[in-house]
Amino acid sequence: MPSQKILIIDDDEKMNGLLQNYLAGFGFDIVSCVHPSEGLVKIRTYMPDLIILDIMLPDMDGFAVCREIRKDYATPVIMLTARGDVTDRIVGLEIGADDYLPKPFEPRELVARIQTILRRISKPYGQAGALRFDHLEIIPEKQMVIVDGVSVDFTTMEFQILNLLASKCGRIITRDQIMDNIRGVDWAAFDRSIDVAVSRLRQKLGDDPKAPRFIKTIWGTGYMFIGHEK
Repeated sequence: MPSQKILIIDDDEKMNGLLQNYLAGFGFDIVSCVHPSEGLVKIRTYMPDLIILDIMLPDMDGFAVCREIRKDYATPVIMLTARGDVTDRIVGLEIGADDYLPKPFEPRELVARIQTILRRISKPYGQAGALRFDHLEIIPEKQMVIVDGVSVDFTTMEFQILNLLASKCGRIITRDQIMDNIRGVDWAAFDRSIDVAVSRLRQKLGDDPKAPRFIKTIWGTGYMFIGHEK
């Protein structure tokens, strides 16, 4: 089985070298870049399984890089932040990051988060066939979502949440249940994390929270998927 590929985009060359050697010891194939523009090119040529992205970058910050990545790719992104600002984490989640790690961090913790995310990608979603609703089709084995006949890209985390809600159609799913099912994300870092993730889902689904087709907010509790099954 080929090694899983990780791309590091961070302008700290010394840290890149240390991470490259450390992660290689766990069997990963690593490429690192110090310039954002080089990193964006590497994504197209290297096709990584996961990206480690620093927020503080020259010329283009990590948020801008993440936005560019999300235009074309659903590749999981772990963002590194030295500022430890809760706002940074919320903004990162809003633009499609999958996880966060504040600097300085223990390399073993980074490895644990990488492994958790990659396991999430490779494991079956617990639903054998496609989930079909009016105006929406979810195909777990391909991580594909079709909305009103058009394929829409979702990050791994977004897909996991949507698949969880849709597979429990008509049932209330609490925020705690979502957190229990989506491992590897530092949800405890900020209270709004689940709500932000669901807000992104709604935007991509074209779902108006005031008149939802798919996801209904159950105030003070969580969410319910209300799509009409075919």
